Amino acid sequence: MSLRAYVITRILMTIPMILILLTLVFLVMRVLPGNPVIAIVGMKASPQYIKKLEHQLGLDKPLWLQYVDYLGNLLRGDLGRSMIWGKRPVIQEIMDHFPATLELTIGGFLVSVILGLATGMVAGIRSGGKLDASMRIYSITVYSLFIPLLGMMLQLVFGVWLHLLPVGGRIDPGLEPPAITGLYVLDSLLALKLDSLTSALAHLVLPSFTLGLVLSGIYTRLVRSSLMEVLGQDFIRACKARGLPGRAILFRHALKNALIPILTMMGLQFALLLAGAVLTETTFSWPGMGTFLVERITYRDFTTIQGSIVFYALFVALVSLVVDLVYAYVDPRIRY
Repeated sequence: MSLRAYVITRILMTIPMILILLTLVFLVMRVLPGNPVIAIVGMKASPQYIKKLEHQLGLDKPLWLQYVDYLGNLLRGDLGRSMIWGKRPVIQEIMDHFPATLELTIGGFLVSVILGLATGMVAGIRSGGKLDASMRIYSITVYSLFIPLLGMMLQLVFGVWLHLLPVGGRIDPGLEPPAITGLYVLDSLLALKLDSLTSALAHLVLPSFTLGLVLSGIYTRLVRSSLMEVLGQDFIRACKARGLPGRAILFRHALKNALIPILTMMGLQFALLLAGAVLTETTFSWPGMGTFLVERITYRDFTTIQGSIVFYALFVALVSLVVDLVYAYVDPRIRY
């Protein structure tokens, strides 16, 4: 199968997956106990007023008609309007918070990949020795850590005791860069504001390290096993027999082939980081999608919760598609 045919096939397979995700979100939000209208107006509202709001929100329609309207609005890019906060479009509220989550996710992803690759390479090269055992213990330990507890410990050490890093927020007040992409680090670079860049990076260090450290254990074990497998193959023995330097064999041949199965895990972990950032954001008062969703769940903002979950589902599906396409490009065997 050619790369073009594989891309078309993979895209066509993504469409029913997205439809199933959207249907599940729709059904789950409808079967949850409680009336979102009563959650908005309170128990003391008159039945006539409650029915009026239900009619305005379309909640009095048959379920199948609500589903048709739901899909039709999604096709137009309309995720609805907030039930509570001034009827603001949900997509606008998501765009106000998603850049913060994306910036934290990128930071945590870089930390997890760097730590995972370094520890996994050490374990794979020194397999069977004390370093290998130490790295395996490391991978199990960090993956077992509870994110809020780890975050609070880092806040206590680096924020309260050493006064080196801020313990919460995204940037110091008054240093917000011009809104270009919504990513403070990138916007500070584009605007050439060194003070904003320094503040944004300082606020990003602890939450990124907390999130990345926990997930680096997965890469440690995966890189170790993949590198050990590649180092035992015949072409590596042939490279050694030809007298190639050990560093060249490791980085030019072994590591390049060992990273092929890890690419898929990187894409999946990036999507997982987006969803798993809720605990980190809550711990560090990070104004992203995690804290945003927790707040709206508390207020039972039905439309906003549904729109946010749909946005996440579509983004994860898109990331999975991109990972599969990159994997097929790197390893042509996947296409067959």
